[in-house]
Amino acid sequence: MTASGYRLLGIDPGLRMCGYGCIDVNVGGTPEGVVEAGVIRVPQKKPLSERLAYLHQSLMDLMRECSPDRVVVEQVFVHRDRVQTALQMGHARGVMLLAAGQNGLPCDELAPAEIKRAVTGNGRASKEQVQHAVGILLGLPEAPTQPDTADALAVAIAAAARGAREVDATR
Repeated sequence: MTASGYRLLGIDPGLRMCGYGCIDVNVGGTPEGVVEAGVIRVPQKKPLSERLAYLHQSLMDLMRECSPDRVVVEQVFVHRDRVQTALQMGHARGVMLLAAGQNGLPCDELAPAEIKRAVTGNGRASKEQVQHAVGILLGLPEAPTQPDTADALAVAIAAAARGAREVDATR
């Protein structure tokens, strides 16, 4: 963290495509720009252990390249009929938290509704609404076309807004 702000890495968990968005934030909690954003495409025709290892190494490389001050991971919403998916996503999220810990980075988790509310004002916003809002809030020439990237950037924006609220509450 510098006197002029800090850097957040938002992660939208996925075992197929894992979105990431790294932004610079000023001390007031306002995003100042995108450092790096995209998706990690995890190979699908490998055993789960190899897919998790690939995700872990990709995240380690990303964290070294972006040098964030904090990592924020979206909590996973799981439908009761998709228990197997929940278990696999739990493995993936564990890898994400491990990578942050191995890099000595504090890590927070935010609920999907909190993220949507922070960027759109509506905790039940659609993917398209989130993409559009992210484009506007970050001053991008156009909204991110990849939903996983937009979601990861939204995670970072929501974390910045939460951080600004927490700082204001202590004043």
